[in-house]
Amino acid sequence: MKYSEKFMVKPGSSIKLDKIDAAFKDKHEDQTSALGEIETFTQRLRELQYLLYAENKRSLLIVLQAMDAGGKDGTINHVLGNMNPQGAKVYGFKVPSAEEAAHDFLWRIHKAAPQHGQVSIFNRSHYEDVLISRVHNFVPKKVWSKRYDLINNFEKNLVESGTHILKFYLHISEDEQLRRFKQRIDDPARHWKISESDYKEREYWGDYTKAFEDALSKCSTVHAPWYVIPANHKWFRNLAVSQIVVETLEALQMEFPKPTVDINKVKEKYHKAEAEGKNGKIERESHRKKGK
Repeated sequence: MKYSEKFMVKPGSSIKLDKIDAAFKDKHEDQTSALGEIETFTQRLRELQYLLYAENKRSLLIVLQAMDAGGKDGTINHVLGNMNPQGAKVYGFKVPSAEEAAHDFLWRIHKAAPQHGQVSIFNRSHYEDVLISRVHNFVPKKVWSKRYDLINNFEKNLVESGTHILKFYLHISEDEQLRRFKQRIDDPARHWKISESDYKEREYWGDYTKAFEDALSKCSTVHAPWYVIPANHKWFRNLAVSQIVVETLEALQMEFPKPTVDINKVKEKYHKAEAEGKNGKIERESHRKKGK
């Protein structure tokens, strides 16, 4: 079964994250076993992104959500980082600025939506407004409970405008999160990632889980599906995400645009210039020898 089928949250279904094995790794025993497939998919991803950019008829939006230390940055670096930055941009959505907070919650998101030929990658997203805002009561339930429909309508509008949407929830266990926090403590190169809120937020694990389950269940649609990716093993996460993105782009059956010039005439000019260049080189060489 393709990962796009295996890990998709079926529209209309109700999901329970504790029923999904975050340590799932399919047929592979370890990273070494999966490395060949990962490299194949990431290379193919780069080719398809170039085709998307050249065709310039549609766009791709990739949304990444996870618990703290779930691997959003790692996914961007190891999988999506293979894209040409000329056609791909990463956006991180943290605490809204004063200007952003003065608008509706989707205003800052819509500005970052990709134009034709482009890929936008959201590291956190508009879903924060039904996650952290809900868990910490930044807005009352009567406000955040209406946002699911607003999000679905917003995403449908993007799709009807030519944007294809893939949403990935990187699923790690509570124990794996604690292990990754320890890595940050032990590795000086990761100290910058440590936040005072890391351990405090763990107290809300159950609340966040419920919030994610509702977001995944209410907002996985035919036009903008959610995928729950087992992410305890970083290498498997990379394999699954890259495969799903490749499958999605290949299904678009994109084509390079037709040339805007007469290729045969361009070839004639090239061969003429090439011949003149060779003749000029021969003539210059002859003069050089005579000069001796």
